[in-house]
Amino acid sequence: MDTLRKLLQQPSSHTSCFVYRRRPLGGSEGNEMGGTEMKPDQPEPDEDLEAEPNSDITALVVQQPQHRRKTVIYLFLCSLLIFTTAFLLGYVAFRGSCHYCGEVGEMVPVEDKPGIDHYPTAGMYPGELRDMLKKYLQDEKIEATIRTTHPSGSSEGTALAAEILEMFKDLHMDHTWTDSHYATLQFPSRTQRNSLWIVDAEGEEMLEEIPLEDPDSYCAYSAIGTATGGLVYVNYGRQEDFDWLRSAGVSVIGCVVMMRVGGGVSYAEKVLFAQKAGAGGALIYPDPADIPQDPRRLGLNSYTAISEHVHLGSGDPFTPGFPSFNHTQFPPTQSSGLPVIPVQPISANVASKLLSQLSGLACPRGWQGRLPYVRCVLGPGFSSGDGRKVRMGVYNIMKPTLLNNIFSSLEGRIEPDQYIIMGAQRDAWGPGAVKSGVGTAVLLELARTFSHMVKNGFFPRRSLLFVSWDAGDFGNVGATEWLEGYLSMLHLKAVAYFSLDQAVMGDDNLSAFTSPLLADLVESTIKLVTLNTHRHIKSLYLNSGAYSFTAFGGVPAMELRFTEESRVYPFINTPLDTIGRLQEVLGGRLGVVGRSLAELVGLMVLRLAHDHILPLQITSYSQSALHFSTQLNKYSAELQARGLSPQWVFSARGDYSRAAKTLKEDILNSDIQDETMIRIYNTRIMRVEYYFLSQYVSVVETPFRHVLHGRGEHTLSALSEHLSLLTSDPRSFNEARFRRQLALFTWTLQGAANALSGDVWNIDNVF
Repeated sequence: MDTLRKLLQQPSSHTSCFVYRRRPLGGSEGNEMGGTEMKPDQPEPDEDLEAEPNSDITALVVQQPQHRRKTVIYLFLCSLLIFTTAFLLGYVAFRGSCHYCGEVGEMVPVEDKPGIDHYPTAGMYPGELRDMLKKYLQDEKIEATIRTTHPSGSSEGTALAAEILEMFKDLHMDHTWTDSHYATLQFPSRTQRNSLWIVDAEGEEMLEEIPLEDPDSYCAYSAIGTATGGLVYVNYGRQEDFDWLRSAGVSVIGCVVMMRVGGGVSYAEKVLFAQKAGAGGALIYPDPADIPQDPRRLGLNSYTAISEHVHLGSGDPFTPGFPSFNHTQFPPTQSSGLPVIPVQPISANVASKLLSQLSGLACPRGWQGRLPYVRCVLGPGFSSGDGRKVRMGVYNIMKPTLLNNIFSSLEGRIEPDQYIIMGAQRDAWGPGAVKSGVGTAVLLELARTFSHMVKNGFFPRRSLLFVSWDAGDFGNVGATEWLEGYLSMLHLKAVAYFSLDQAVMGDDNLSAFTSPLLADLVESTIKLVTLNTHRHIKSLYLNSGAYSFTAFGGVPAMELRFTEESRVYPFINTPLDTIGRLQEVLGGRLGVVGRSLAELVGLMVLRLAHDHILPLQITSYSQSALHFSTQLNKYSAELQARGLSPQWVFSARGDYSRAAKTLKEDILNSDIQDETMIRIYNTRIMRVEYYFLSQYVSVVETPFRHVLHGRGEHTLSALSEHLSLLTSDPRSFNEARFRRQLALFTWTLQGAANALSGDVWNIDNVF
């Protein structure tokens, strides 16, 4: 205690403490905070000191509340400064990445639909993703990867499949596998060649054999056997061509018909129309008016025929509507699309030799080709006047063949069970540069590019599938068998399909054969790619690699193609379809054009794999229904006279339009970060194409069930054609058949409207 008392009595000058002293508020030495200052203790005049305890510790204790108030003020000011600085820095950073902000920072609406431009992926923005895609795509890789292709089932074809499988494995993607089938394919017989003869009037004596200059050319799935009869020239073999012949009194019943390649119809369709007209056989040739035939100017040789399958359908025709897995057995059946007459492709030389001997009526305007030494007449007789006829024999053989589809995939990070699929056929009857070589090279380059992108920061929301299909030349058999095998699940998982078949035939025009749901996507994407070409959006066609995905599987699909402006590529399905000739057509720019196509497909795949909301235009089918409603109105008087009302169709069309519009508005007003709602919306969008597959026809009897893109009595085109008979040929109008067609279409459209509406309580069915 004595020691403590001594310390308390020591003068302040002997301590090292700070002493707070009060000075007058107005004094010259007072500070801005009211005169309180802190300084080391020093002796000062007595008049400056207030009557306070002279102990430093005592003074410190007395002045402590004043010190705390000043500390609080300092802390408040510092915190305010830090908060303001952080806010300004955050605002500047946000302004740099905001896609919805106006000039002064307010939130404003934008015209762009939610898509790739609005959602960063792992810190990467759309421009960065596009730049990354362009960086990794290489035209040299495409050019170096093109392979000479081979027919399905050949040892060379099997070796090519193994090579592509290894190339996929080398990319180290998430999954790589093979999907195998046994399908029935048709090939030329090696023991009995197809033949063509001129015979006598009784068909018994062979007068002259007409050599088939291209003996390996054939029409897969032709009927087997012989046909003997007069020869009739039928132009392109379209339905309107046979209609004109019938009106001119020229019968083709029991005759062999001669048809030109082209005219906007496939070989299978030509044969169908010939069968319906009663023809006994068919010959198909390339006319110089349609197919260039000057080898000095990149034309076809006059002794070359063009092969093509004649099955009016896709897939294995002996397992229609169901898969030909090698572990399944089904009772014998066959597709209704198989022809019942023999069909053989012939060269221009052979066609010229036969047509130059014909007699009969002169051809109508527009039917004249450019065969040398041929005066265009219809037949069926020969100018010799002795009643001679033509006999054709087709001896192709059916062969069970192992098919191998090669798959590789990159899994999506958020919705891995939704697939964007890219595919190309791998086989060809000839070298197949255009038919399958370029498409396969582009497929492999897209696989390599997306694999590298994933390794460098791109994380797709949805899964990407890359597929090399087998037996494409036989009617997309490999792809269709896979569709048939997984049909029950694909409409829930497949977002879209991109076919790369026959992708590059020139560089003047770009055609997109597409489902309407993808039309807006391709048009907006084209603007992002530098293309000095004309652009055309077209409907899917029967022989397209994309057709069966939409018409059979209910999956939105597209096939892109570069072509020449002034001429067709003449070498498809011939032994002349080589890389050298294709390079000559393109002026050595094959790699550049192939890269442009890969970039266009890649950018669309980016949108579909990346966007929160799938960029499919669900309102597009409203226009198709509206067009048909307008057509019905034109025949309202005729329909009413027969007691028929189009009111059901109008009602269904209105329901679909409202459902599509409502869903679109709901999406625009929703929270795109709500993954549950996003999933619900995308599921409804994905199924739109599937909704238009008629549930009222058999998939076995009518595999192309799509009412807008399919084939059969249930389709809108068949309904429209029948409707036109009300004025063009009222006696042929079948009221009972029309009522059934109208009911099938109406209920399919109404079903699509109901499904698009979502829950049953959102469906407005008022009776």
